[in-house]
Amino acid sequence: MTENDGWRLFRGDRTARQVDFPEAPPWRQFANGAPGIRVRHRPYLIGRTEADVVSAALHLRRPLLVTGHPGTGKSSLAHAVAHELSLGPVLQWPVNSRSVLKDALYGYDAIGRLRETHLRQERGAPEPDIGTFVRLGPLGTALVPRERPRVLLVDELDKGDVDLPNDLLTVFEEGEFEIPELSRLPEAQSEVPVLTHDPEGGRVTVTRGVVRCREFPVVVITSNGERDFPPAFLRRCVRLDLPDPDEERLRDIVAAHLGEGALEGVDDLLHAFLNRRAPGELATDQLLNAVFLRKGGVNLNAEGLLDAVLHRLGGSV
Repeated sequence: MTENDGWRLFRGDRTARQVDFPEAPPWRQFANGAPGIRVRHRPYLIGRTEADVVSAALHLRRPLLVTGHPGTGKSSLAHAVAHELSLGPVLQWPVNSRSVLKDALYGYDAIGRLRETHLRQERGAPEPDIGTFVRLGPLGTALVPRERPRVLLVDELDKGDVDLPNDLLTVFEEGEFEIPELSRLPEAQSEVPVLTHDPEGGRVTVTRGVVRCREFPVVVITSNGERDFPPAFLRRCVRLDLPDPDEERLRDIVAAHLGEGALEGVDDLLHAFLNRRAPGELATDQLLNAVFLRKGGVNLNAEGLLDAVLHRLGGSV
């Protein structure tokens, strides 16, 4: 599309107007399905060698530890595996400095149960079912016994506490965990339906307070290399380092997301991206943003706009 002035939705002239918003980029379009469900079927390109490493992790039933610079597709790999193998929506655990293992396994709302119990006692009603106040976390839901495994994305594990990788070892090795609040119940309450983290909703029955997987889940762990992991943890993972895409792979990525026609007239953007890119300083989706705007008629040679799209990821802003 040739350059035009219509792309300027905001003009800064203090004049109110009604504008028609253009179609969003494919990677910024959201599903209209049930709340909490994000369907990602966008193209994902991966080399044969890297795909073989993923298959090795699947055969070994081991977590896949994925490293690489921002924008190399670490998190998207989990969605690509789930889509290609028809394993359902990805269960996601975004790790931060406050993350603890228990939160990923399950949560118990003791205060809510106490409040509901008092309200029912006042009405002369029976006590509420404890399972209503127990919800499995993303890791706990991934360990629910089923015929086919689920995909669990543990995103940016290196942002968590230094002890978190070691805390995961037992769960990864044993494929099970205990919910003490349920295991202490009398034999008559040995089976308790509880809520799950599954975006599609539903409950699962926990027997004697233990969740034990039948098939070890497909665990994809991402790391930006901000912290070293202990040897015991690394020994139990299959490691995959995603390389920065070269010029040929970048062209394939642009064509896969925006069509073959998107490659016409964007050589200058591609070369600018490659010239500016140092390890970890630019992400591939920034190039896609630039190409999308160019094909929409935006003049990316305008002062400041190219810098805004292809800004470096490292250092101060």
